[in-house]
Amino acid sequence: MRVTRRGRMPHGGKYVALRSRGSAQELELNWYPTRSRFYTNYKRGDELDHLAFGVGDVAAALEKLVSKGVEIVVSPSKAKGVTEVYVKDPDGIWIELLNW
Repeated sequence: MRVTRRGRMPHGGKYVALRSRGSAQELELNWYPTRSRFYTNYKRGDELDHLAFGVGDVAAALEKLVSKGVEIVVSPSKAKGVTEVYVKDPDGIWIELLNW
């Protein structure tokens, strides 16, 4: 896999995105500082932070999900031309929707 994107988040976290040759899918790895609202203590096992999906229109996708009762966890925001929002699935797993 090769690095396709990396950077720092507004709350101080860091991210790096990886992609295998010939694939359109990316794997994004995130690190959150202990003072971040996104930080959780690691528990050995199969803990999942969140899943992210790129969509063509974040507002339209969010409207559809909210109409079905999905909870918004982090309101839509825009930074460096990317709009993103976080919702919570029925199992409590955060889902990120973004257009990049």
